Amino acid sequence: MHSLWLTGRLLSRAIWNGFANISSAADPNVHRKTDPFLVSAVCGFSKERKIQRLIKGQFGDDAWFTARYKSADVLGVADGVGGWRAYGIDPGEFSMHLMKTCERLIKLGRFTPSNPSELLARSYYELLHHKKSILGSSTACVVILNRENSTLYTANIGDSGYMVVRGGRIIHRSEEQQHYFNTPFQLSLPPPGYQADVLSDQPDSAITDNFPVEDGDVILVATDGVFDNLPQNLLVSELTKVQGERCASRLQMVANSIAWMARNLSFDETFVSPFAESAFANGINTIGGKPDDITVILATVAI
Repeated sequence: MHSLWLTGRLLSRAIWNGFANISSAADPNVHRKTDPFLVSAVCGFSKERKIQRLIKGQFGDDAWFTARYKSADVLGVADGVGGWRAYGIDPGEFSMHLMKTCERLIKLGRFTPSNPSELLARSYYELLHHKKSILGSSTACVVILNRENSTLYTANIGDSGYMVVRGGRIIHRSEEQQHYFNTPFQLSLPPPGYQADVLSDQPDSAITDNFPVEDGDVILVATDGVFDNLPQNLLVSELTKVQGERCASRLQMVANSIAWMARNLSFDETFVSPFAESAFANGINTIGGKPDDITVILATVAI
């Protein structure tokens, strides 16, 4: 009975957080018909099974944001590296500040709608020179819909990422960056004296891409807690359900479904997860999901 109560609390909090952050672009009437825009919804979970304090823009060590400025809609996720806990550093602080700084720069118009890598770099260097030291490491993925040319611009560093589905098939997917198995590329701000001991990739290490989008395209931006636990065919099946969807509430239901499935499978010790398959390919014999924080931003393109 307690397990059912806890499950209900976790799901209701995730759903509440998602509904509270549905993109205001959900109302097509707030745009001219010729303007492309994103309808988006968010859901996620901390890997901790206990109830945690809800913070907007954060699920465990994951962080996320959605923002809009004039001719651009922007989505972003970051995954704080948990190993910093051993040094007394909160892994979620760096990822949260990285995404919050991106969001603030967008709202101030201090970004280029065709250059998400530059946005990540500006955010990172602001943290580097912050009066209060913000330490840690994080992967990051930012996508920008430039509404003037109906083009999606992407930047990804590490193993968070994005997927774009059209007509039931993947038309674009981010490329994962790993130094070696389960050690992704990451932006880092280590404590003084530790610079030589930790991985620290530069913002210009991000893989960038750009491509035109069409009305109804479905965009998933997520942390590795999703991609490590949900097979690609299952993700495509879920994303296809909202092809062309402009109702934010229906979009939210599928975002909730993706996040909930990823969470359940992450704790399934018998499931042959994508993470387990990758481990096997790297000579590690393991099975089961990978317990991790989970963040899902689901969006559709409306033109």
